[in-house]
Amino acid sequence: MFEFAIRDLMRRDGCTAERLGGAGDNACDVRAVDPAGRVWAIQCKHRRDGERGSAVGVGVLQQVNGTARQIHGADIAVVLTNGRFSSKATPWGRQHRIHLVDRHLLSQWAAGPHPLWALLDRLPPAHRPPKLP
Repeated sequence: MFEFAIRDLMRRDGCTAERLGGAGDNACDVRAVDPAGRVWAIQCKHRRDGERGSAVGVGVLQQVNGTARQIHGADIAVVLTNGRFSSKATPWGRQHRIHLVDRHLLSQWAAGPHPLWALLDRLPPAHRPPKLP
């Protein structure tokens, strides 16, 4: 299942992460805490047809905006898809501090040596100093 793969990628990168997905998840499929102490609320949208499937639109972002910080205590809100986002979703997400991870960025994260936070911009500062190796 898509949400479990995302949870496992967050764990790979040193986070504590749990899958919440399903009915009553309040628009958060994966909740994680990164090594810097930041809380992540990740809403996953799997598209059977990938980029050829329907685009993730503003409605999904609005749901995340209403729950990520208020209900899940997130410092970082993310909507992640193996597909694409609508043309209106990108500026809306930026305006509301919701990070969008499309198929290309997801592929880069999954295949590469960098954690997701190294691939995103405009992240809040760490709550605690990162652990040294």
